[in-house]
Amino acid sequence: MRRSDREIKELAEIVQMMERCEVCRLAFHDGEYPYIVPLNYGVQCENGRVTLYFHGAAEGKKCELMKKDNHVAFEMDGAHRLVVKPEACSSTIMYESVVGRGRLESVPEEEKEQALRILMRHYCKEEFSLSKTAVSKTDVWKLTVEEVTGKAHRT
Repeated sequence: MRRSDREIKELAEIVQMMERCEVCRLAFHDGEYPYIVPLNYGVQCENGRVTLYFHGAAEGKKCELMKKDNHVAFEMDGAHRLVVKPEACSSTIMYESVVGRGRLESVPEEEKEQALRILMRHYCKEEFSLSKTAVSKTDVWKLTVEEVTGKAHRT
């Protein structure tokens, strides 16, 4: 990382940044060019292991690409704040960002409800009910994070 002064090294702080972000972009292998898709997500960290959860339709380009190669990269960012200075080249933007990679796989039917609760908790803190019909019709994937880095410009 070029700006090591902005690197976030503590996993707990990186996870907190992930919890504050709203969208996660997944990058899939797709021949000559990568394929990137923004997704809603949930994050869980247990015993120093980070897992991201996503949901969507059981068909489409991301599903096809995941079946071919489940190695993905991800990116999320937030806490954006423009700091304008009198001289344009002195202006800057405050941010937090997380970049990583891992393996994406389908969540088994018996684990889908819990995964969806983790995902929903990211956006809605109160408890809620889940329709069994909706759960059965929704595909859920988990990304087991194998490598992650954080970076922030806050001052």
